[in-house]
Formats: sequence, structure tokens, C-alpha cells
Amino acid sequence: MTIAQSCDGCRSGEPFPIDFTMAFQPIIDSASNSIWGYEALVRGRNGEGAGTVLAAVNDENRYRFDQACRVKAIELAGARMPAGSRAKLSINFMPNAVYEPAACIRASLAAAARSNFDPKRLMFEFTENERMGDTEHVKTIVDSYKKMGFTTALDDFGAGYAGLGLLAKFRPDVLKIDMELIRGIVASPARQAIVKAIVGIGRDLEITVLAEGVEEASELAILQRAGVHLFQGYLFARPQLETFVAAAQIPRFGAPA
Repeated sequence: MTIAQSCDGCRSGEPFPIDFTMAFQPIIDSASNSIWGYEALVRGRNGEGAGTVLAAVNDENRYRFDQACRVKAIELAGARMPAGSRAKLSINFMPNAVYEPAACIRASLAAAARSNFDPKRLMFEFTENERMGDTEHVKTIVDSYKKMGFTTALDDFGAGYAGLGLLAKFRPDVLKIDMELIRGIVASPARQAIVKAIVGIGRDLEITVLAEGVEEASELAILQRAGVHLFQGYLFARPQLETFVAAAQIPRFGAPA
């Protein structure tokens, strides 16, 4: 499909075949015991899991779906994020649904303007957990988003196909360690060493490291000692349908001994 065809699809106004909404999970800065951001996670209208919605995505509608997800997340953030919050809004995007970054961002910027949401607070996540046919195109998207003032994040690091190769190529602002590396880290010197190495690479490349899927206080303590201070996971809060958890509702954890 050509760029023109994809843009025509975005403009067609044809609705996505399944009604969906968003759940939001906070990203915690343990150094300041504050909410650094919220990740928007697609859900069915009645809270059905993401798989139910994503099963309806195909080559004919993925462009409209990607655009609609961004708009829905931004509109909900503008209306429901706690008053006075400066937290980022993290939105997952499909690299193969963005053909020309400046054109494909227009709907997001329009939604931000309507919702009085500062677009500089937007973070766009892409995952290494699916194969990318054209990494140069993805690099163009990431570079363009960074120039526009958005934060960029590589999600699921450590669970996908390319790993360090993608990290070196894309140089995102944020690197999200996949939960598969976190599971069992308390009893695994190997996992602890890998996480310490990732944190060191992040420091050298000026990339912020975020650990996702944190469920136990013991996991948190080891990750903090490794130098991680941004966290996401059930230990802090589960995703809430169309709701933004306030900072006062988040458990507080001090620095490790």
C-alpha cells in the first residue's frame, strides 16, 4: 500500500469495526515517589483484553486503528488526568502504520489542542517484540518524533528479535526492560547482571531505563540497587479503565538499604 493510499484510509472516516477504549497504568519515579507518566493500553469497551481488539486489526484498517488509539488516549488524558499533573502520556504506535511522520501526527496534535493537553508530554512507544521490515523507516519516525519534541521509548527490550542492534540504531529516550527479564531476578545472578549492564548502557547513551512488570518489593529493591528509578507494574497499580490513578493511591517505597 502506498503513502497516498494509507493517508486516504486515515481520512475516510470509516470506523474501526470494534468499539474500544483505553486503560491507563502509572509509571512511577521511585526517587521522588511521584507519577512520571501513564501508559495507555487498548481495551474493549467493557474492559476486554487488548487481544480482543487487536484481533480485528488488519492491513486495511491498521492506519485508522493507530490514529484512533492516539486520539482516544489523548482525549481521555485531557479530560481525566489529575488536575495539575505534568505526567507524560505514553502511547504505543505501530511503525508500519506511520508512512510520513509529519502527516500522520496531525490527528494527534489536533486531539491535544482540543483537549488542552501539552503535546510535549506525549511519549511514543514502539516494540522490538515484532519484526520490522524496514528499520530505516522506523528510524526516520523515531528521529522525526524526537525533533518534534516528543519522548520516544523502545518497549519490551530483552524479549524481541534485535535487542542491542535496535538500541544502537534508534537511540530512543527511554528503554523499557521487558518483564520477562524481571521475573525471577531475585534468585538469578544472571538476570541481575544483565539488568546492571542495560542500566550501564543506558547511562553511557543517555537513555533512561524503565523496568516494567514489577510485581514484588524484592524485585523493586534489586532494580533500584542496579540504578533503575522508573517503574511500572502491579506492585504499584494495575491498569484502570478510563481512569488515572492519583499519586496518593500509589504505595510508597523508599530507596533500598
